[in-house]
Amino acid sequence: MEMENSRWKKNRYAIGVQFLSLSFQSSASTGSMATAIFLLALSLAFPSASLSAVSFSPKDNILIVCGANSLVNLPDGRIFKSDTGSGGHLQAKDSVQLLTDSGDNLPSPLCRTARIFQSDATYSFQLTGAGWHWLRLHFYPINNSKYDLKTAVFSVTTDDAVLLHRFSIDTNQTTGHIVKEYLLNVTKPQINLMFVPVSNSFAFINAVEVVSAPDYLISNSGSSLFPVQAYEGLNQFNYQYVYRLNVGGPPITSQNDTLGRSWENDESYIKNKAVAANVSVPAMVVKFPEDFPALIAPAFVYSSAVRMADAETQQPNFNITWEFKADPNFDHMVRLHFCDILSKSLSDLYFNVYINGKMAISGLDLSSITNGLAVPYYKDIVVNSTLMSNGLTIQIGPMNQDTGSVNAILNGVEVLKMSSSVNSLDGEFGVDGKRASTSNKSTVAAVGFAMMFGAFVGLGAMVMKWHKRPQDWQKSNSFSSWLLPVHAGDTSFMSGSKTSLGSQKSALYSTTPGLGRYFSFAEIQEATKNFDPSGIIGVGGFGNVYLGTIDEGTLVAIKRGNPHSEQGITEFQTEIQMLSKLRHRHLVSLIGYCDENSEMILVYEYMSNGPFRDHIYGKNLPPLSWKQRLEICIGSARGLHYLHTGTAQGIIHRDVKTTNILLDDNLVAKVADFGLSKDAAIGQGHVSTAVKGSFGYLDPEYFRRQQLTEKSDVYSFGVVLLEALCARPALDTQLPREQVNLAEWAMQWKRKGLLAKIIDPHLQGSINPESLKKFAEAAEKCLAEHGVDRPSMGDVLWNLEYALQLQEAFTQGKTEDDSEKSPESMATSPAVVSPLPGEPVVESRELETETRGNGLADIQNTEHSGTNMFAQFAHLEGR
Repeated sequence: MEMENSRWKKNRYAIGVQFLSLSFQSSASTGSMATAIFLLALSLAFPSASLSAVSFSPKDNILIVCGANSLVNLPDGRIFKSDTGSGGHLQAKDSVQLLTDSGDNLPSPLCRTARIFQSDATYSFQLTGAGWHWLRLHFYPINNSKYDLKTAVFSVTTDDAVLLHRFSIDTNQTTGHIVKEYLLNVTKPQINLMFVPVSNSFAFINAVEVVSAPDYLISNSGSSLFPVQAYEGLNQFNYQYVYRLNVGGPPITSQNDTLGRSWENDESYIKNKAVAANVSVPAMVVKFPEDFPALIAPAFVYSSAVRMADAETQQPNFNITWEFKADPNFDHMVRLHFCDILSKSLSDLYFNVYINGKMAISGLDLSSITNGLAVPYYKDIVVNSTLMSNGLTIQIGPMNQDTGSVNAILNGVEVLKMSSSVNSLDGEFGVDGKRASTSNKSTVAAVGFAMMFGAFVGLGAMVMKWHKRPQDWQKSNSFSSWLLPVHAGDTSFMSGSKTSLGSQKSALYSTTPGLGRYFSFAEIQEATKNFDPSGIIGVGGFGNVYLGTIDEGTLVAIKRGNPHSEQGITEFQTEIQMLSKLRHRHLVSLIGYCDENSEMILVYEYMSNGPFRDHIYGKNLPPLSWKQRLEICIGSARGLHYLHTGTAQGIIHRDVKTTNILLDDNLVAKVADFGLSKDAAIGQGHVSTAVKGSFGYLDPEYFRRQQLTEKSDVYSFGVVLLEALCARPALDTQLPREQVNLAEWAMQWKRKGLLAKIIDPHLQGSINPESLKKFAEAAEKCLAEHGVDRPSMGDVLWNLEYALQLQEAFTQGKTEDDSEKSPESMATSPAVVSPLPGEPVVESRELETETRGNGLADIQNTEHSGTNMFAQFAHLEGR
């Protein structure tokens, strides 16, 4: 107890000294030195004001200095015992005690000695309680004539966790004193720390700390970065602290932290120091709520911060950026500390937080969350390893809306590496030699929660629709009511409640020729053999799709809606609105409708070859050639380009995916399923709407901001292009975690210049490299993070046509090389330009111009000629 009291007094004194320096920082600008001294006196007299009045006495406090024969006292008051004969901690066959040959110029008293192991060795520590424990390993390559510790290579494990795998000292370290800090959730009464040197090497250690941590230090809940969803199960991992920063303030040593932690200053991590400014207040100003876990961070972390520099606050897209190195093979938890010490009034500061370029927190209003100013707040965010190929960046920036001060603030950052599926924190193997599993809990959880979120969004939309239903909806004898949105401007059709069904049908047919032919319910029953279940070719939230036969042999797809499904009614209304004004040879055509007996039935052209998806994976169908895939992608792009530009307002499909691209007898692609489509807003850049669509294809900007644009379709189409190239689903949770999301995985390979290694094996050797390059560039542009950086569908179409032209020239060249050509044929064949290395193979400029011209003319063709092939929604699944 005396030792604890002594440490408390020393900590209070040290905190007072640091507090004085912070007070001087705060007061220097106003010249009020007397105020600073007065505040120092208050902090010493009432230390709880600046320390949140919480102390912590660890149940386990095992401090070992290795290789020493006596106690070692640290400046923070902690006392380290020798590992020589101290209760049987060490079990080693051939350990060596090492003493430095240098003088007293050492970074820490713990660096004077070391313990060397030339074979496997174990430290065993008895614990008084389970729960979270800090494990800190100190390494310092002391100078010794016999052993060069910088050459040591070894691994460190516990009974069930890998801490270090083939570890060696980084000679680029400035001080050479390395502290590896872990937070382990210990469930056994003893922790065994094993050192395993590699062959022909040895292991070493300077000091070990095993100290109990507060149970609340890691809560069970946090958030995932993308999509931003709740994340459960954080206390099921082990962690390694990678960074701990006091943002905007001086370093905090173990002397000034009740839990003995060290906090770096953040200055060396800021990308552009000129755009950031430090701000600080006296620590006693920080107000810890009663329910806040006060030891999460010291008051000094919350009493200093970085804000936007005054000269930059008027720039609309300005952010402050911190950059960190991070292991891309592991998920990381980022803990962000906030405390609004900047604002003078409530709800004056709104700002955004980004991690690796993705929105982590949108419109953060600290005063609303904490119900006050200068009140601490922190947030834990899990960043999946697939997002960390280029390290870790944290950014803060204003909302750029009329919401108060144009500023942003950050007080502290902690970055923790999370253990893998085999409980490893270094390397891919666990203690038992098992490799990390192919599935990843964080990825599966994120996808699961994302699907749950989508379900709630859909449920909310259904509830809103239900409350907006017509008052006489139950009295309706026909389903003409679902056609009414098409005739919203037809007053004669809407006038009078006594209009007969026959007159409604007459008005319907005469005023809306886009709806096509009217079918009686008897005709529909005959076409589907009374809705024979064996004729079902598709199922969705709207109901079933049947294969039918009309007019003595013409096949059609008959979509029968469920009147009791709110989703069905909504999607049928949208579908009829869209198809009544659309006609293009790359859009599935509406043939007619039936609205008898409260039925909602639409009749489409039948697409005999079904969804594009079935031809690239999932079915045992003959593989498509690269040219066929390009032609299908081009047809789909033409259909989407027409949607975006072919009507006065423009239409956003909102559910572009390979199951909604159908193929006819000749493999001509047609875009289908307009149940989620939206009219684009005239004169506006976006449509504000609830997020709908299919996961794996969702535009991340649309997901974050709920603002729909035609560029959302462009993003989804980029995923379709990658499916066509790689022959795999957009999301596959059975694959290794870095491969779950096709768009992210393929773009990683694209940036490495190795995309050709992950394409469909059926295409290997048959693709012109320049055609592949142009195709990949088109896909990459479609998948740009921000919609403004994505091309229009017209630009995408042109690039795909160019890729096809390159492929045809390549194929023609191979054919000519494989066959003997007569002089006459050589004279009449089109000229092929021999490119320089790295340039694409193309035919003459006239051919390129002609091809592009035909494509653009084709896009603008909105007329649809008669056809004997009719629409199928085969194998469509509910969203």
